[in-house]
Parts: sequence; C-alpha cells; structure tokens
Amino acid sequence: MRWLLVFVVAFVLFNGLAGWLRKVGLGRLPGDFAFRFRGREIFVPLASSVLLSLIAAGVSTLL
Repeated sequence: MRWLLVFVVAFVLFNGLAGWLRKVGLGRLPGDFAFRFRGREIFVPLASSVLLSLIAAGVSTLL
C-alpha cells in the first residue's frame, strides 16, 4: 500500500513539474510515457519514479 501512495505522489509531482524535469533529463528515460488525450498531455513516469524511489531509499538508509 505504501508503494502505491509513493507512486501516486510521484505521478502528481512529475505531471506538475514535467517541463522542468525534461530539461534536467528525467522524463526521457526508457519507461516514461507521455500520452496526448483530448488536447491534454498525460505523463506516466514509470522509470523516473523507480529511479527517484531508489535514490530516496538510499538516502534514508544512510541517515
């Protein structure tokens, strides 16, 4: 259940910051999908979410 919550929060953050994150390089990883539906772009950051989750887990184990 916790991973689902983390994924939903990451999904919302990525959609809000999609333009800036693409400039940084996140969002262009294999496994990140962008769909256009009725004039709106929906961004599904699967690979970027996993990468950021791994980084967060690594930082939390160090602290």
